[in-house]
Amino acid sequence: MRVAVIGRGLIGSAAARHLARAGQDVVLIGPDEPQGKASHRGVFASHYDEGRITRGLDPAPFWSRVSRASIARYAEIEAASGIRFYTERGVVMAGPEGSAPMDRIGEVAVRDGVPHARLDDAGLAARFGYFRFDRGTCAFHQTLEAGFISPRRLVAAQGVAAERAGAHLLRATVEAVEEDGQGVRIRSEIGETRVDRVLIAAGGYTNTLLSAPLPLTVMARTVGFFEVDEGEAARFHAMPPLIYLHPHGDGPYLLPPIRYPDGRFYLKMGGDPVDRVLGSGDEISDWFRSGGDPAVAAGLEEQLRDRMPDLTIRGVSHMACVTTFTPEDEARIERVSDRVGVATAGCGRGAKCSDELGRLGACLITDGVIGDTPAMV
Repeated sequence: MRVAVIGRGLIGSAAARHLARAGQDVVLIGPDEPQGKASHRGVFASHYDEGRITRGLDPAPFWSRVSRASIARYAEIEAASGIRFYTERGVVMAGPEGSAPMDRIGEVAVRDGVPHARLDDAGLAARFGYFRFDRGTCAFHQTLEAGFISPRRLVAAQGVAAERAGAHLLRATVEAVEEDGQGVRIRSEIGETRVDRVLIAAGGYTNTLLSAPLPLTVMARTVGFFEVDEGEAARFHAMPPLIYLHPHGDGPYLLPPIRYPDGRFYLKMGGDPVDRVLGSGDEISDWFRSGGDPAVAAGLEEQLRDRMPDLTIRGVSHMACVTTFTPEDEARIERVSDRVGVATAGCGRGAKCSDELGRLGACLITDGVIGDTPAMV
């Protein structure tokens, strides 16, 4: 069976690897990362970055499960591709003592046997004295099988591993997907490709390729980058990523100093205070080209300086990205017809668990089931 995966991002590249390893005739379609975002007139992706938090701890059992399944295969993907993308550093998830999100994290951690330490005010101060928290804060510190990944390098690793397993790579932007009696015709900027089935993993652009849109909500996001010198990077070499959860569940996240392709070290912080919904594909692309919201970036800087008052920052910048959500706050992996399926909506958590989401998408498009569950049609 000839299968096309549309979308060379985190979920799509993972699906292509799993399909190729299963012996399917796979073509993975999508453009390369644009060299200049401001002048790029095509589609974008949110994996053009070096830092995403990875962990098994999560208030939601679904995200904990798929994350742990993916983390267990990181070493396999690195070995199959020769590309390292994972740094084990642990993770800290903090919030007000007794709040619902913190209670749920504790329940999931105990139920699923996620290795962790529970810290109170004194424990946080003793172990992570460079962070400043309000009184009454508690935290869960996952010490193993957690840290951060380079999403850019993970996508590269999945692509190399998929090709080595027999997948074909087509560097092109898809313009239309059309079914007929013989299969599916995919029209791209460089021509036409015919396949038996298609898995669409196009992130925020997924609905632009469907005749009947799915209930997906694409949110604009701004992330801040805070440059530090090599001395500061060395001082915080053991710092774990931090996620702070407010009582309602949302909150900022912070990654430690990571060396980026320009050779410099940056801490990265995200957490938009207000949701901004994006509509059409053109609106999504315009947002990427904008570089993000300076006001949000300024708010992130203020939060970082409050959280780490002793940090010496030598430069501040910001970037635009998007996240795709579903009403149920879980990934959308389902058939939309006999020949076409989708695997999308990381809901702000999809990078770390993308290999398992891609595997589920591969099962869906070949077998019509996700694990032991019949696929939704």
